[in-house]
Amino acid sequence: MSLAKRSVAELIGTFWLVLGGCGSAVLSAAFPNVGIGLLGVALAFGLTVLTMAYAIGHISGCHLNPAVSIGLWAGGRFPANQLLPYIGAQVSGAVVAGGVLYLIASGKAGFDVSSGLASNGYGLHSPGGYSLSASLLTEVVMTMMFLIIILGATDERVPQGFAPIAIGLGLTLIHLISIPVTNTSVNPARSTGVAVFVGSWATAQLWLFWVAPVIGGLLGAAIYRFIGSTGD
Repeated sequence: MSLAKRSVAELIGTFWLVLGGCGSAVLSAAFPNVGIGLLGVALAFGLTVLTMAYAIGHISGCHLNPAVSIGLWAGGRFPANQLLPYIGAQVSGAVVAGGVLYLIASGKAGFDVSSGLASNGYGLHSPGGYSLSASLLTEVVMTMMFLIIILGATDERVPQGFAPIAIGLGLTLIHLISIPVTNTSVNPARSTGVAVFVGSWATAQLWLFWVAPVIGGLLGAAIYRFIGSTGD
């Protein structure tokens, strides 16, 4: 499969992740009487990865996340010369999804983009008011565990065909834990895709949601390379 086709698959998959995950938070989480709440948003993010893993996993590997691509490279599963095309496609797909979500959400009277559009934040912009240090630690640890789940579930020694389920449920669990802290990123593309439409505080705090997931991805890869190696 050509790199161009795989990159387009990553763009489409990341588009779906941001539209489905952030869209559920913006449009459905607190909908009158039948809002899906935190549990529903967490499940929505997990379902986007689960569905795309089966749809495009055989085409691009379904990374949908710069931190995952970098972690897979560090884990010996992805070539360095394909990182930039993948990351570019992921960010592009996320921004397109953010734009679609903005257009939909702004169709409601009283919509105010400064409320966040499901952007990630810390301090005053953390859903639960968590500090920068708490948010940094959360994003590093959650992304680290996500990479361990991904690398373990896709290990050739594991029964084939079930990885999307483990990865999707893993992302759901990560959101259940960390939505109150940062609104959950673990994905720089997801954070960028909505932050560019919010601007102001969202773009000012975006650095954290690139730095922390990348560190977490590298840590997760290093840990799995150690515990997953066949040697003593």
